[in-house]
Amino acid sequence: MKLLGIHHAAIICSDYARSKHFYSHVLKLKIIHEHFRAERNSYKLDLAMADGSQIELFSFDGAPTRPSYPEAQGLRHLAFKVKNVVQAKQYLESQNITVEEIRMDEITGKKFTFFADPDNLPLELYEV
Repeated sequence: MKLLGIHHAAIICSDYARSKHFYSHVLKLKIIHEHFRAERNSYKLDLAMADGSQIELFSFDGAPTRPSYPEAQGLRHLAFKVKNVVQAKQYLESQNITVEEIRMDEITGKKFTFFADPDNLPLELYEV
């Protein structure tokens, strides 16, 4: 078996409209498909990233909140590749998104920072 890359990351949100706006308008991810599943009273939104990978955004009634930040068991955070972390940070802040101070990865020497989505899920910007 050979893994070829990551196809998608799945996120369950608490407020579908707010999260749809955040991922499609603020982060500017392209909407591929949007499905409403009446039997579950649930939305599934497929969003494309520039490299072909995707984010699946789900809404589920009564989904529990994340137990802690960021050290809960399970997926720790989702990291996005960017060419310039400083410019990306400035853009997010212009959209009234709080972004942590830029740090340097001591192993790779690359810049990175963290911010949160509307459900306070940790997202990272990593300079490539």
